[in-house]
Amino acid sequence: MKIIKTIKEMQAWSRHQVKIGKSIGFVPTMGALHAGHKSLLERARLENDIVVSSIYINPTQFGSQEDLARYPQTFEADRQLCEAAGVDCVFAPENVYESDSQTWVVVEKLQQMLEGKSRPGHFNGVATVVTKLFNIVHPTRAYFGRKDAQQLVVIKTMVKELNMDLDIIPCDTVREADGLAMSSRNRFLSPTERQQALCIYRALTYCRQQVENGERNASKLVEGMHRILTIDIDYVVIVDAQCLVPIAILKDDVLVAIAVKVGSVRLIDNINFTGLS
Repeated sequence: MKIIKTIKEMQAWSRHQVKIGKSIGFVPTMGALHAGHKSLLERARLENDIVVSSIYINPTQFGSQEDLARYPQTFEADRQLCEAAGVDCVFAPENVYESDSQTWVVVEKLQQMLEGKSRPGHFNGVATVVTKLFNIVHPTRAYFGRKDAQQLVVIKTMVKELNMDLDIIPCDTVREADGLAMSSRNRFLSPTERQQALCIYRALTYCRQQVENGERNASKLVEGMHRILTIDIDYVVIVDAQCLVPIAILKDDVLVAIAVKVGSVRLIDNINFTGLS
């Protein structure tokens, strides 16, 4: 497995793979990898000739009140996981920005909702770094988890509207045995907080059961989830899965999204419904 640390070398290596007709599957990460990331890498391995993963803690997607310095750095463990998943190349740059960067990618409406309200500027950082990584790696396909549902919608919209020549592949959320969505942030939960966080999955399971039983009233479903969530709630929303606008009655494709704080740890999770009538 190759480790590349400079932009120019990564671009040259990727251009060569494209020139000789190889498809490139790409999984961008910020490191602190877990089984959820591994599932993305393994799917990329199945569907492409070459698999590239980036490990880069992107400073521009952290807000002023968010602790960038606290983000875990576990490069050796991450390298081993990538190698076990069959990755061909890890791109691990020290920096991808110019010292006086002036250019930002803004997906205007979508970034103002849900996470964007609580984390101003976050999606500017996400869209910009992902665009830069796509320009460096030249992927055929890029793989993103559904747990970060708004990020997925933002990136798919950006790729479509900027005519980027690649496919975005959504991948299902990977969960612990008790239902907690895998996240790099889970390592910061104390044993007590870890148990408290299980109410997130219980709330989503309640919502799924109610919808399967025919409930379509969004306010009733949200009210029921609020009763189950015994932790600090940022938002519980039911929105159109494509434009993220709140809806009153569930129909067609729907996203149910939750953001909470457990102690000092912010967690998000969601479920999707498709083709509701």
